[in-house]
Amino acid sequence: MTAPAETPHETREVWFLTGSQQLYGDETLRQVADQSQAIAKDLDASGALPVKVVWRPALTSSSAIHAAVLEANAAPGCVGVITWMHTFSPAKMWITALDALRKPMLHLHTQAGVELPWSSIDMDFMNLNQAAHGDREFGFVAARLGVARKVVAGHVSNPAVVARVAAWARAAIGVAELRSLRLTRFGDNMRDVAVTEGDKVEAQLRFGVSVNTYGVNDLVAVVDAIADSEVDSLVAEYLDTYDVAPELRPEGERHESLRYGARIEAGLRAFLTDGGFRAFTTNFQDLGGLRQLPGLAVQRLMADGYGFGGEGDWKTSVLLRTTKAMAQGRPGGTSFMEDYTYHLVPGEEKILGAHMLEVCPSIASRRPSLEIHPLGIGDREDPVRLRFTAAPGPGIVVGISDLGDRFRLTLNEIDVVEPDADLPRLPVACAVWEPRPNLYTSAESWLLAGAPHHTVLSAAVGVEEFRDLAEMVATELVVIDAATTTESLRQELRWSAAYHRLAARL
Repeated sequence: MTAPAETPHETREVWFLTGSQQLYGDETLRQVADQSQAIAKDLDASGALPVKVVWRPALTSSSAIHAAVLEANAAPGCVGVITWMHTFSPAKMWITALDALRKPMLHLHTQAGVELPWSSIDMDFMNLNQAAHGDREFGFVAARLGVARKVVAGHVSNPAVVARVAAWARAAIGVAELRSLRLTRFGDNMRDVAVTEGDKVEAQLRFGVSVNTYGVNDLVAVVDAIADSEVDSLVAEYLDTYDVAPELRPEGERHESLRYGARIEAGLRAFLTDGGFRAFTTNFQDLGGLRQLPGLAVQRLMADGYGFGGEGDWKTSVLLRTTKAMAQGRPGGTSFMEDYTYHLVPGEEKILGAHMLEVCPSIASRRPSLEIHPLGIGDREDPVRLRFTAAPGPGIVVGISDLGDRFRLTLNEIDVVEPDADLPRLPVACAVWEPRPNLYTSAESWLLAGAPHHTVLSAAVGVEEFRDLAEMVATELVVIDAATTTESLRQELRWSAAYHRLAARL
């Protein structure tokens, strides 16, 4: 299988930039360098960050700071910078550089040691260990310039501090993914649907993603040209990986349907790989010469990291690919999802989520089964698909909508649970969850926010990563969690709308 072309996490970097000044002399600056290297090394050695932490020489002049930032901007593997003012670094030296910075920034407010050596503190110690002083100077200028940043205070020996830095690093990976992402739409949006529409030009300006459309029959030509040997290889993989329904096995009466599903997968992979696409959409109203609606192919591509949106929903496809990039290497799956129907028994309220076919097996609780069932839409042959239920545990569902003057991300914390009973007649993969704080408040808040019916469900990333991502790309984030009330959210939406409309004019 071929996963999306991307920069592996081991080659992604964040640069550790330390501020000081020449006033302190060479001996103090040698100590600054040694101690900042140690902090960067401890962060890198923690094993919690999904990137390499690269220490850069201490910065003591405006020209050196500006050069370091321009170098970071131009370095493909650098996804962000961590700044720390070890001593007092007069922040006017940072103005030109911060104005030029195009990578996400984290301001780490720390110091070399955890404890103060009370009995031996002298002015030499005070002059060296004054991040409490220097970081406040730097923080003022960052605020004065309106630099988007995350601020984390504490020592890097504290796992809670490292976890917050790691969340920022994952969000920075998401930004890097957005800025290089190419998405192909096979056909247009589902007719008469509103929320899947959106401003693709604004999306490229805001996020960097390039969204373009290709005719479905461009894909069909590739599918039809796939060699039988490739189909054979994929079918063998299916038989080894999944519980394949008897009628789809080589001796079964529907085996040709499985082979055609494999042909779609091979063709779709080839098209995406050749075009450098890491996300895509399909639309059951525009299938051209395809004999089946792509089900199995889409599921397996999502499992390999591709973004996907059904019915032409390119925004959700972008969001899925970004979330998968942020989640790489973490336990828990991430999938395209849709709220489908409710269980409204008082005290037992739950949401049953699914889609026609396209739910990612990365969220499966156990080995999926590969089956074939009729599909009442699309006017094509019965499609093959993977069937399973999602693994229980905490997670999120997040969606993106275009409100005309801005994009809005809406996120709900959830708990995925086992279905109350078996679902023997449901022919698609599904997830069951209890939204926080409860179904009624969650649903009312979601509707008030104008959030979409297509979402991304993830057990691998959470609220902090999305808060950091939203800050980095200057996009509104609405969070529905255990503390949310419908009225508090209504007020938050009003204030948020006022803020974003004002900020857009500044």
